[in-house]
Amino acid sequence: MTKDSLIVQTKPLPQSRISIELEIPASSCKSSLDETINKISKTATIPGFRSGKIPKQILIQRIGLTQLYASALEKIIEKSWNEALEKESIEPLCEPELPEGFESLLKKFDPSKSLKLTLETEIAPKLKLKRTKGLKVSIQKNKFNSKSIDEEIEKSRKQLANIVPVTGRAAKLGDIAVVSFEGIYKHSKEKIEGGSSESMDLELEKNKMIPGFVEGIVGMKIDSSKKLNLKFPDDYAHEDSRGKEAIFEITLKDLKIRELPDLNDAFAKQSANKETLKELKKDIETRLKENFKENQKNIKNDALIDALAKELDVEIPKTLIDKEVRNNIEQTAQRFAQQGMDIKSTFTPEVIKSLAESTRPQAEENVIKNLALKALSESENITVAEKEIDSKIEEYKNEIEKSPNKIDIEKFRNAIQSDLLTEKLISWLAENSQVIETSEKSEKITKEKKSTTKSKEVISKAKEKKSTAKSKEVISKAKEKKSTTKSKEK
Repeated sequence: MTKDSLIVQTKPLPQSRISIELEIPASSCKSSLDETINKISKTATIPGFRSGKIPKQILIQRIGLTQLYASALEKIIEKSWNEALEKESIEPLCEPELPEGFESLLKKFDPSKSLKLTLETEIAPKLKLKRTKGLKVSIQKNKFNSKSIDEEIEKSRKQLANIVPVTGRAAKLGDIAVVSFEGIYKHSKEKIEGGSSESMDLELEKNKMIPGFVEGIVGMKIDSSKKLNLKFPDDYAHEDSRGKEAIFEITLKDLKIRELPDLNDAFAKQSANKETLKELKKDIETRLKENFKENQKNIKNDALIDALAKELDVEIPKTLIDKEVRNNIEQTAQRFAQQGMDIKSTFTPEVIKSLAESTRPQAEENVIKNLALKALSESENITVAEKEIDSKIEEYKNEIEKSPNKIDIEKFRNAIQSDLLTEKLISWLAENSQVIETSEKSEKITKEKKSTTKSKEVISKAKEKKSTAKSKEVISKAKEKKSTTKSKEK
């Protein structure tokens, strides 16, 4: 190693960080300064001199030595950083940080002398699983609920129902009440944000609105008014309202009811293009049983991954969690955009910040699970062959060709590979773990619902990238099509 060579020393830090100490030779520092001066000279405009012909001292006087040093130092850091990464075969997860600060480094910068500096970054963690075999997993033992068939039919009846006005009686559960209301906090007398409406259609069902609101309307007659003394739940979506007492003044403006269609063959034809009611019920039963089976499979898979994640011994880099948080927010925004919402006005900086905070625990959990699966793939040498990917892509050939948007084939292949590898890893886990079915209530579904609700709550408080999302959409549509075909064949 010559005196004109870059000297690199690395030191591991906690949280999968690494310190990279650099000693940059004086020749490199002087060379970078000269390059900076020459480049600025070509574009600078100084009266009495042609561009590119400005004397060095004149340029220094006009621009200032500090500014020239700062520009040169930026180039030195960038060039030395890239050289160090290549030299030490380091793959950073994020841009480098300068612990001492740029201003401090600039003050001691002398292009005639070698420069010592330290950069820090995050790198992929070394993955280690305490064990991979013999994991014990408990899952809830569920049975298909035949009542769900009737519930599904009732949903269809509601969708096809005629809405007709009701007169001559008081409101009761099951009605649709047209109400105007205004709410204030009981003690402060302040108006409740979002707690008023000139006219709102409200289905009088339990668990709609806050406790006591629907119950207070039941028994009211059209054009009558009423004051309700209520209390917001402690876990209410709007944080400012949690646990507070409120007074709502309500007027019942109108009353409606749904006239449900009769359960007959005509309804079967209208709701799902089936010839008979019996055929409709059979079709719904087949679909719901397939969904139930798939849901049970997902519960088992999630439990296996949860168990594996607990065996992961690793410090999680903050960068990976930040990236997962951003992906979650982007996907949430895409879903709202597909529903016709104005993303720019909805996703304000305050909303994005709140979303990031509320979804961070789930993002960290997702990162740990993904790293655990990656660790399993490495430790047990579980991979996906190219021919397996090609075969799976062939299954989606029609969907890709018919897609109205151009699909990025490379990203599509990556999505397919990821799905296939996950399937293989979960299959391996199932074969090498002990799965016990219990009657205890599973908390997995509840957790997922809470996570989804949190995102919606944050949005209401304020009023994988696009190509990957489209790839997954094609896969999802193809799976749905296959499921429908299976139902018809049955």
